Amino acid sequence: MPIALLSGARTRKILAALERNWQAEVEAYHTYLALAERDNDPVRAQILRHLASAEWEHAALWHGRILELGGTEPVYRGKPGGEADSLANRAGGVRMALRRLEIEESRHIATYGEQLKALGDEGSIAILDHVIEDEKDHYRELGSLIRGHYTAPAGAQKIDAKAVLDELLAKRSQGRKQPGSWIGDAIYGVNDGLGAIFGIVSGVSGATLGNSHFVLLAGMAGMVASALSMGSGAYLSAKSEREIFAAEFARERAAVEYDEAEARQILSLSYQVRGLPAAEADRFVEYLARDKETFIRTLAQERLNTTEGRLRKPWRAAVSGALSTAIGASIPIIPFFFLSGFPAVIWAAVISLIAHFAVGASKSLITIRSWWSSGLEMTLVGAIEGVVTYAIGIAIGHI
Repeated sequence: MPIALLSGARTRKILAALERNWQAEVEAYHTYLALAERDNDPVRAQILRHLASAEWEHAALWHGRILELGGTEPVYRGKPGGEADSLANRAGGVRMALRRLEIEESRHIATYGEQLKALGDEGSIAILDHVIEDEKDHYRELGSLIRGHYTAPAGAQKIDAKAVLDELLAKRSQGRKQPGSWIGDAIYGVNDGLGAIFGIVSGVSGATLGNSHFVLLAGMAGMVASALSMGSGAYLSAKSEREIFAAEFARERAAVEYDEAEARQILSLSYQVRGLPAAEADRFVEYLARDKETFIRTLAQERLNTTEGRLRKPWRAAVSGALSTAIGASIPIIPFFFLSGFPAVIWAAVISLIAHFAVGASKSLITIRSWWSSGLEMTLVGAIEGVVTYAIGIAIGHI
C-alpha cells in the first residue's frame, strides 16, 4: 500500500511494530557480538559475528522503512551487551545462551509471520519476506552450533583461518574462564544441602515431636557431614579433571612427536566433520602447526572439549561446594534455634518450601525452563520429601 494511502492511525500502528522489530534486531546484534567476544572457540566466535552482521542488516532495513513512513529516529533502549549480559546467559555459559537464542529466533519467525498478515504495508512485507528467510537460516545455524557443527550461515563469508588462529591465541593468552560457571555449582550445592537436611529435620521432628535439642543435633551433624562430603567430592572431581587433561596433553605431545602428519590430518578431519571445507580446515591446521605447543594444546582441547584455563581449581571448587551446601543445609534448622515442638516444625516446613521454590527458580538460570515451573517442581519434590520423612519419623518414634 502506498504511503500516501495509509491513514494516520494505521501508520502509527505500523511504525510501532517496525520499531519493536528494530529494537529486537539491534538487541540480537549486540547479543551475538558479546557472545562472540567471550566465546573460547574462535571458529564459533567468527560465525557468531557473521550472525551479528546479518542482524545489523535487518535493523538497517527496519530503520530505513521507519524513516520512509515518516517515523522518528529509533533509539536503542537495550543493554550494550544485549541479552548476553543477562544473569541467565552468564550463568548457563555460551552453549545455553545459544539455546536461548535459538528459541528467540523461532519466536521472531513466528512474530514476523503474524506481521505478514497484519501489517498491510507492501514495503514492510517485502522486508519481512527477506528477514524471515534469514531468521530461518539463523535458527538452523544456531542448532548446528549447539550440536558442535560449524557450517557457516548462508551468504556469510568463508571462515578466515588466519583470523581464527589470531583470535585463538589472543583468547588463550587472556586465560578466559567460562563465565558464571560457579553459579551452577553453587545452585546445585544449595539444592543438595537443603534437600538432605530438610529430610533429616522432618524425620527427626516426626520421631521426637519437634524436640529442638534432637533436631538441632541431627541437623547440625548432617549439615557438617553434607558440606564436607560435597566439598571433598568437588575437590576430587576438579583434581581428576586436571589430571585427565594433563595425561591427555602428554599423549597428544607423544602423538605429535611420533607422527605429526597424522596428527595434522586428525585435527583437520575433526574441523571438516563440523562443517569447515577441507581446504580451509587444512589451512587452519597449517597455521596451528607453526607453533608446536599451540598445536598440541588444540589437539588436547579437541579430545576433551575444554582448555586448561577453563578447568576448575580444586580448592576453589571444594570451598564453593562446601559453603553452598552448608548454606542450603542451614535453612531447615533455623526455626529450631528459637522454637520447639509443632510450631518449630511448621516454620521449618514453611521456610524450607520457600527455599525449595527459590532454588528451583534459580535453576532456570542454567536451564531453559521457566522460573516458576522449575520452582514449583522443586517445591513439590520438597513437600513430598518432607511428608514422607516426617511420616517415617513418626512411625519410628512409636516403635
